[in-house]
Amino acid sequence: MTDRRPPVPPPHGMEGYDLGALDQEQQDRLWNFKINSRIANEYYLRDHPEVEWLLSDFLRSVLLKRPEDIRVFASEYYTDAKLPEMIQNMRKESSDGTAQN
Repeated sequence: MTDRRPPVPPPHGMEGYDLGALDQEQQDRLWNFKINSRIANEYYLRDHPEVEWLLSDFLRSVLLKRPEDIRVFASEYYTDAKLPEMIQNMRKESSDGTAQN
């Protein structure tokens, strides 16, 4: 009988794994799916630097302004009509080599 423990523990605060829910082939396919998804996500993020710019600027804004209601703040930030212009400016700065971290 093989050891059916997953290679990693469950995420913090989550229930333990149901080791009988998937057979070995299903577990292997799920593991491969997870790996391929992570690789695809990495490629996407490398091809779309604006995602990092948006997240960095959002976090910077949160830390500077310290809003009481983060949900309202996030909603207003990501629906701001000036956001596309800001992304274009970041793209231009990045291509000019003038972007600052």
